[in-house]
Order: sequence, then structure tokens, then C-alpha cells
Amino acid sequence: MLIGGGSAAALAVAGYAARDALSRWWWRLPGNEKPRTPGAVDYRTAQWVAADGANWRRADRPDDFTIDRIVIHVIQGSYAIALKVFQDPAHGAAAHYVVRTGDGQVAQMVRELDVAYHAGNRDYNQRSIGIEHEGFVDQPEDFTGPMYAASAKLAADICERYGFPADREHIIGHHEVPGADHTDPGPHWDWERYLALVRAELNQRRES
Repeated sequence: MLIGGGSAAALAVAGYAARDALSRWWWRLPGNEKPRTPGAVDYRTAQWVAADGANWRRADRPDDFTIDRIVIHVIQGSYAIALKVFQDPAHGAAAHYVVRTGDGQVAQMVRELDVAYHAGNRDYNQRSIGIEHEGFVDQPEDFTGPMYAASAKLAADICERYGFPADREHIIGHHEVPGADHTDPGPHWDWERYLALVRAELNQRRES
């Protein structure tokens, strides 16, 4: 009886553990969506500022579409303008994140679960996360130390979470998206500096 009772208890515990696991992983099954909390951010220091729903598409990434790219953008305008236009349903586009020049403040406007219309290419929209940066492509002074540092930390966080390397194959400019008619981030974007910062952040995370 003691053996039987112990076996029953063990089975009960195993059954509970299985149900608990299922409750947390059910959304990985086809046709189910991950739990969502209004206003939640994927990058913990970001400020949530919701883009209009016309500028992105609800999805269930990375289970329906693999995320293996970051696309770097420059707004051709101010941080405030980017937030405003991405909240405008007539604009037809939005990025997941916007980074401010002066202090590196990061706004998240679309959940990483979802497909933002930022790259001008359906496949790249589905597989990438877009990071917009305040400034103009022909004004190198807009690309400040705080902006590079904040964006690099964000990019490192994305690379770490989705398991792709911090290199020029996986972190690209908007102008490198097939079919794109944009020139951003432009000739003054310092790719060597930026990728060095991203890799340094990843190394620091691995060592901590």
C-alpha cells in the first residue's frame, strides 16, 4: 500500500507538472497565439508607445515566422515625428523601435511578436525587427554616442534572444533590403563602431 500510494503520488505530481508545462507552452501549437499583456515591452528599458494597427500585422513570431534579421533605419526627422507618423493610420508603416539621438531613449511601438511594415519587403518584414533612429542621413552629428550605445544594447538583446549572430548578414541597413528604394542609414552610419558595440555588449552578457 505504501508503494502503491507513493506511485500514485508520483503520478499525480508528474501529471500536474505536465499540465503546468502545457499551460505555458500551448501557444506553440499551430493556430494558437502567445499570451499578450497590453502595454508590455519586449526590451525592458523601452517605453511603450503604440503604433496604429494599420501600420503592422498581428502575428505569432517566432513560431509562425523565424526572426533572423535586424533592419537599421534613419527617420529623416525627429524622434517626436517618428512617433507621430507611426501612430497615423494613413502612414502605412512603422518600426518596432525608435531610438532618440540626445539620450538614447528607446520607444517600442510594435511588439516583436508582430510584423511591422518597415522594410518595404514582405519576407523581410516577416523575418526582421526594425530599429529606427532619429536624425537625417546627411547629418553625421545626429549619430551620437548615446544613440549608438542605446541602439547597440537593444540590438544585442534581440540577437541574444533569437539566437542569431551580430554580423552584417543579420544586421543590415534599410537600403540593403531587396527591392528597397531607401538610402538609410546612409554613408555616415558607422557600421564598424556599431557592430563593435553590439558584440561588446553580447560578450559582457556572456561573462556576467
